[in-house]
Amino acid sequence: MNRQPQAPKRDWVRIKPGERTAQLPDRVEYDDQKLYTLLQSAKREVQGLRLIHLHMSLLRDKSNLDVLSIRRAMQETADQSAYLQVFSLSNDDVIVLYKGIKFSVISTVCSQIERLLLSRTSLVKRNPYGEDSLYSIMELSLNFVSVIRFIESLGRDGGTEQKQETKPPVTLEELGKIERAVQMFDLSPFMLNQPVVNIQGLEQNEFEYFELYIAVKALEERLSPQYDITANKWLFSYFTANLDNSVLKALNYGVDFLRGKRIGLNLNLSTILSANFVKFDERLTTELRGNVVLEINKADVVENVSLYKEVIDFAASKGYKICIDGLNDFWVTHMDLEYMACDYAKIFWSDEMESLPPREYDAFVERIQAQSNCRFVLARCGSVRGLMFAEKCGINLVQGRVVDNILRKGVLLRDAIKTAKAMDAA
Repeated sequence: MNRQPQAPKRDWVRIKPGERTAQLPDRVEYDDQKLYTLLQSAKREVQGLRLIHLHMSLLRDKSNLDVLSIRRAMQETADQSAYLQVFSLSNDDVIVLYKGIKFSVISTVCSQIERLLLSRTSLVKRNPYGEDSLYSIMELSLNFVSVIRFIESLGRDGGTEQKQETKPPVTLEELGKIERAVQMFDLSPFMLNQPVVNIQGLEQNEFEYFELYIAVKALEERLSPQYDITANKWLFSYFTANLDNSVLKALNYGVDFLRGKRIGLNLNLSTILSANFVKFDERLTTELRGNVVLEINKADVVENVSLYKEVIDFAASKGYKICIDGLNDFWVTHMDLEYMACDYAKIFWSDEMESLPPREYDAFVERIQAQSNCRFVLARCGSVRGLMFAEKCGINLVQGRVVDNILRKGVLLRDAIKTAKAMDAA
């Protein structure tokens, strides 16, 4: 009896448009051991391999369909790659190893995945690399030990992670109420400034500029204490754009505070190109424009490169300075800041930076020393160890709570660092 040959099984992530999709599995098969074994066997051949870490475990709500969406999105880039493989881990994270794909292509795909997932849910906390982002992209050769330790930790923790309880993300309706309140609200109590200081000052502390910003969490506690304004990335971006306009309106009442002092303004790209900023700009002389640093978040730059180019041209013609904000050691190593034509790059300090693997640390320092037009700021320094790290790496500009505390005591930052180093050596 002749039997009809069975059709080969189709990979469930490769189904073409119009075909009937396979039934989703009840759960995703975990690839912890598979990835661990692959990395251990190839540890001498990781040069050129990059890794995408999608922090699915940090999503408040998720499903197997999310993993399917990720696999489909990544599969679309496979034709451009020398190698690409997707791994689903037991803590729900997804790791992608790839080689030979342009960074801009991968960054775009990851941004699309993040936008899709965060449009319906939120992150419960920051990712392990200290970023408010669903994904991290890294050079495997520079992060090999860290990746291996992460996979080993999954086995120790049983593939689970205790999630931090947070307030629910703000709703669109609630955000509308907050915006209406802000329009009638005196923002001055929530408008703070924090200095960026040069640690090389010999006779006195030298102030590079003062960052002017709105204390969003304090504003949240006053106007909407039951919700987290920052939880939904897209709603928060929309809110900050409107908040920017409120700040500009407040600044329009007087610009005399700019005289003799350089300030940094945290603004969205869209705000800088808006009519409200034009009104602010018209009130400034050429001299005063030279005292304004436009601080733009890294995520805004990556997602709106064309707008960023317009802002660069506008700033150059008017005399404004540009600072790319929110970087970490990975972004410093992989972003061409000379090409980005920024005057400052602000790195957020974290304790993990002290334990960077030697090759990763060397690449970080090499990139800092290679920049001739861009000055680095190590921000969010909560302890003197951050200042010591900055000096060690050749970063002269620092910012953060510990800087504020030292200034209040009337002590030179240089002397505070020297004292801390002496105590470390004792």
